[in-house]
Amino acid sequence: MQPSFDVCVVGSANLDLVATAERLPGPGETVMGSAYAEFAGGKGLNQAVAASRAGARTAFAGAVGGDDAARQLIAVMDADSIDRSALVELSDAPTGRALIGVSSSGENSIIVVPGANGRLKPNDVRAAAGSGRVLLVQREVPAAVVREALGAAKRAGALTILNPAPASRVDEDTLALCDIVIPNEHEVQLLGGVSTLLDFGVSSVVITLGSRGAMLCRPGQSVLAIPAFSVEAIDTTGAGDAFCGAFAATMSRGVDIVEALRFASAAGALATTVRGAVPSLPHREAIEALLTNAE
Repeated sequence: MQPSFDVCVVGSANLDLVATAERLPGPGETVMGSAYAEFAGGKGLNQAVAASRAGARTAFAGAVGGDDAARQLIAVMDADSIDRSALVELSDAPTGRALIGVSSSGENSIIVVPGANGRLKPNDVRAAAGSGRVLLVQREVPAAVVREALGAAKRAGALTILNPAPASRVDEDTLALCDIVIPNEHEVQLLGGVSTLLDFGVSSVVITLGSRGAMLCRPGQSVLAIPAFSVEAIDTTGAGDAFCGAFAATMSRGVDIVEALRFASAAGALATTVRGAVPSLPHREAIEALLTNAE
């Protein structure tokens, strides 16, 4: 049976509340901000939008509350042609929120309040998770939901990708269901290091390094460096999600993993040049233009 979608993303949907200041405050410190804005966000929704804009037929499975924020997020899904038939709408819960501080240098700090995301259940995502060629999941929804989604996708023959963010330990049973894991430098250490992940059966570990690019680690092969693209960064919010979503979209087309990572690296770089998460996620044409100009 042919998959209904290229990519299915199971994850969070949040409204991002973004405050910009010259620098981020330290513990107990207050700084004066220079700007404020609200954007659609959540790692799940960000990655679904990124995959769709990168050219993939994309479905999203997650949860929103019964408030104005939910309507804003649903409008974003519709605008980017994301299938939301597996979206759970909870009238008695708030939509998730992310409180984001951004410095003038583009660095950020984030506090996530899960809201409806935390009430997503395994049976809410079971059918959708196996509907794509590629499943992409993160860690902003309950661990049982992540594990169920990965298992359902595996049974359906899909490629399974875990972005283990925000940083936390992941149980062995969940890791054993992952074909590809995409952590950053901090997250990979919490997971026991690259060798541990490969021992669990993960076929590829992609470590994202921000402005230094990424590294591809595979069993029995030398570590391969994926270079970054030089851009003028103003806000790193959403860059990792742009990377993951674009990577999943490219892998769904049967592209070689190294080529897919180069495409993802370009997407992540472009996302740092625009403020906000969803507004910064680039379309396929812009990504391909950056790749062409870099040759």
